Amino acid sequence: MTPTLPVLLTLDQGTTSSRTLAFDARGQMLASSQKSITQSYPHPGWVEEDPEEIFVSQLDTLLEVMAQLENRYAIGPDQIAGVGITNQRETIVVWDRLTGRPVYPAIVWQCRRTADICTRLREAGHEALIRQKTGLVLDAYFSATKWMWLFEQDPGLKQRAEQGEILAGTVDTWLIWRLTAGRCHVTDVSNASRTLLMNLQTGQWDDELLALFGIPRAMLPRIISSAGRFGTIDSSLVPGGLVMAGLAGDQQAALFGQACFSPGMTKNTYGTGCFMLMQTGSQPVFSHHGLLATVAWDIGEGLQYALEGSVFNAGSAIQWVRDELGLIDSAPDIDRLAALVPDTAGVQVVPAFTGLGAPYWDMHARGLICGITRGTNRSHIARAVLESIAHQSQDVLALMQEEAGFSIPSLRVDGGASVSDLLMQMQADISLIPVDRPAMTETTAFGAAALAGFGLGLWPSLSVIAGLRQQGHVFTPGETSNQRDEQRTRWQRAVAAARLIGGSEA
Repeated sequence: MTPTLPVLLTLDQGTTSSRTLAFDARGQMLASSQKSITQSYPHPGWVEEDPEEIFVSQLDTLLEVMAQLENRYAIGPDQIAGVGITNQRETIVVWDRLTGRPVYPAIVWQCRRTADICTRLREAGHEALIRQKTGLVLDAYFSATKWMWLFEQDPGLKQRAEQGEILAGTVDTWLIWRLTAGRCHVTDVSNASRTLLMNLQTGQWDDELLALFGIPRAMLPRIISSAGRFGTIDSSLVPGGLVMAGLAGDQQAALFGQACFSPGMTKNTYGTGCFMLMQTGSQPVFSHHGLLATVAWDIGEGLQYALEGSVFNAGSAIQWVRDELGLIDSAPDIDRLAALVPDTAGVQVVPAFTGLGAPYWDMHARGLICGITRGTNRSHIARAVLESIAHQSQDVLALMQEEAGFSIPSLRVDGGASVSDLLMQMQADISLIPVDRPAMTETTAFGAAALAGFGLGLWPSLSVIAGLRQQGHVFTPGETSNQRDEQRTRWQRAVAAARLIGGSEA
């Protein structure tokens, strides 16, 4: 393959790994590098990472990809037009402005330590205001309560933040600050819209929300658009001083990379969790039943919005089958194991390891396996885990169609677990709509590169970017309505049981 120059790079900092990918001007992937990120669980429901490991692993993969480009294609820094960044959202980092050292581990989006703070704020009557201003629900998932928790643990840290000695941000902000040697403290509107601190209508930090959560404005980054030059990587880190010109949270980047540019177009990313986004255009759609109104992007033409439903545990459920149950040696093995049986024989798995996301938003729900008989075997459990991912996605999809008022002719899919033909066929059967998997499933990374390419003028229109997406395989529904309805009924009963076990009213 001969690359079409120039090249764009994406820094893709995810929940469990840091990656860098290179794309040419036709959207072809040229090179990639990946390093795992260590997660720690100091208490039940807590999830942390080391901010320094996040940065170093990301820088290492960037340098590795640049070496691959040089060795394979004789492409040097002067032929790299720019860099896009996409990242795990809601995870927070707090660091010392002077030393650049983190003052606490990164608190990951999955962490549930602030559930009690959310309950306290809800009981104080603040939920409606938060919903109105941010489009989000009051949940430990989002960033603001994580910073609030830190300041309650260490009031002195808040005082230092008020004095400008402490800086904070989500993972994108931390990476950019380090990559620019402290010259650039920014976030984009898509990431800012996930903090519970940004006004969804204005695209700016909201004073009333800052006061409610006790967050000093002085520590927060400047909010910028998602496309356009915003900083240069310091030449002491990377030769050539690469320009950064695209920035979006991972799910918004995937929506952009899937070319969901018209209202009603919908994608689902099957990663650690499942994240379904529907593009809703220039007006947010406010949900009454647990979906989120969020910013999709701003590429210089005003805010574009999306309706989102988040499933907390999807790919992580497959990892659980591998690491904790020991039923498979590698994640792809789950397909082979699950295919040994024609159905789950009534077994249901609800992987509510960290509660349930949309549309339930039940922080206290707990995982369960039910419907077991003497004939239940490992294959039934493996198949039920795959089905649980499709069922959780359908819970979101059905509500999304109802609340947005758009019919969804097909579901565009991406993410690590989307390579599973069995899971994608299950999704088509359970959702009763075609599932469209592109030829190149790295759509999150490509979306960040496309934002950078658009911001630099390399791809002058959205139609050009849409033309780069190539359809891979479309999975069409094969189940009968009766079979599907029976599956859905069993699933809903299992979810109700998972919520009761956690002490919630189903």
